Amino acid sequence: MDDYSLDEFRRRWQEELAQAQAPKKRRRPEAAERRARRPEVGSGRGEQASGDPALAQRLLEGAGRPPAARATRAEGQDVASRSRSPLAREGAGGGEQLVDQLIRDLNEMNDVPFFDIQLPYELAINIFQYLDRKELGRCAQVSKTWKVIAEDEVLWYRLCQQEGHLPDSSISDYSCWKLIFQECRAKEHMLRTNWKNRKGAVSELEHVPDTVLCDVHSHDGVVIAGYTSGDVRVWDTRTWDYVAPFLESEDEEDEPGMQPNVSFVRINSSLAVAAYEDGFLNIWDLRTGKYPVHRFEHDARIQALALSQDDATVATASAFDVVMLSPNEEGYWQIAAEFEVPKLVQYLEIVPETRRYPVAVAAAGDLMYLLKAEDSARTLLYAHGPPVTCLDVSANQVAFGVQGLGWVYEGSKILVYSLEAGRRLLKLGNVLRDFTCVNLSDSPPNLMLRVSAVQMDDWKIVSGGEEGLVSVWDYRMNQKLWEVYSGHPVQHISFSSHSLITANVPYQTVMRNADLDSFTTHRRHRGLIRAYEFAVDQLAFQSPLPVCRSSCDAMATHYYDLALAFPYNHV
Repeated sequence: MDDYSLDEFRRRWQEELAQAQAPKKRRRPEAAERRARRPEVGSGRGEQASGDPALAQRLLEGAGRPPAARATRAEGQDVASRSRSPLAREGAGGGEQLVDQLIRDLNEMNDVPFFDIQLPYELAINIFQYLDRKELGRCAQVSKTWKVIAEDEVLWYRLCQQEGHLPDSSISDYSCWKLIFQECRAKEHMLRTNWKNRKGAVSELEHVPDTVLCDVHSHDGVVIAGYTSGDVRVWDTRTWDYVAPFLESEDEEDEPGMQPNVSFVRINSSLAVAAYEDGFLNIWDLRTGKYPVHRFEHDARIQALALSQDDATVATASAFDVVMLSPNEEGYWQIAAEFEVPKLVQYLEIVPETRRYPVAVAAAGDLMYLLKAEDSARTLLYAHGPPVTCLDVSANQVAFGVQGLGWVYEGSKILVYSLEAGRRLLKLGNVLRDFTCVNLSDSPPNLMLRVSAVQMDDWKIVSGGEEGLVSVWDYRMNQKLWEVYSGHPVQHISFSSHSLITANVPYQTVMRNADLDSFTTHRRHRGLIRAYEFAVDQLAFQSPLPVCRSSCDAMATHYYDLALAFPYNHV
């Protein structure tokens, strides 16, 4: 190809390239105008541009880039274009223009008023309150403004309340709720690890000499126990001071050790109740002293006892009568309602959260009654079926086990009824042996076969069997974590996030050996109560565990494995 043909080719190629780029050049001023007008929606830059001609011209020409940067960029492009050949300059012009267009598009995206919108702070907090802790952490990394909003005390205080940390505190109690939330999470992780690895401390509550344990109950770390001597003792395991006071009876004529056996004991946040074999009932107010505030007498032995966990209501069942007691407005105890049932009541529970008038559920053989103190109404929930073997209630439901008819016909089952509708909701299980325990109030319906006590939370189950074995299970992993053995049936289990209380109550209340002075014999037949503490970081040396107390000046450490704390007790 000669020189003339080459020049002609270059000229035509340049004309075609100019025609192709002409529409883009016509669109650039329109895009610049849109970019200049768009900040008016945002944080007020549009008003500044309209009032300052130089600023408006700069926005139109450079899409927000500073003049010095544009000048430097233009000079660099001129030097690069002069250093290239004419063909290379013409061929590379399209690529550089595409890069310039990309930069201008990115600048246009930066001008979108997303992070610059000025919202009221209260409105931003109201939006951020729907985020969880992980989402708040991600938002805090977006910008300084979002970091201030995401770390607001109100948001982290709400998170603490939602996850159950420090429920009784107010927002003014701490200055940095995010740090408090992190500490609570770390403590929760430590407690769960100690539960799984059975790391902690244990103490055996002091027993009344020459007596046998009859019944045990607890509420929020406070334990009450009744003995064959008629004594009733109360421990507060939250203070690790286990010098338990006796709750005295008002009958001063009874000599020590000559009182009737204690049949049942119950306790809540303010009251303690004990029922005796002779039909008497004592009610103590834990806030006023160790003497009973009310004493009630039945004509026959008390077969069942119930105490409301959220108010001052007591229900008893003796012979064919069910009596509900509560104080009036002046504080004097009186009979709130009295019912008569055709059969002996074996199980009795008070429905929680019933406001003014108490409601109870009673199981008598194959009959199940809903007893309302408001109008002394007796509603039959279940009748003419297999006998009831266990019972528990919640605010809206009642769950009870029914005896099976044999493996040929039908096995034992758990029935769940609605208290409002009075109809059956669930029918669970079909096993050969009877259900002896059901827990509906402290957890979802947890149904355990052949256990005498059970409780669960969001990840673990603690069960106690008639053989005397306390087992801790991780039900999400479907495995047993650890177990502790004692020689009597486990009749009571109660645990919190950091503690566990177990009670082994013997079936026989009479010593099987005539040598009552023998410590070994007494220990094997008396029953026992144990308190476990898994928050070992909170145990101070100035308040040692009872098992570690001694007359020595040097105190040994109390951080040890629970598995090494107990010798195997053969019975």
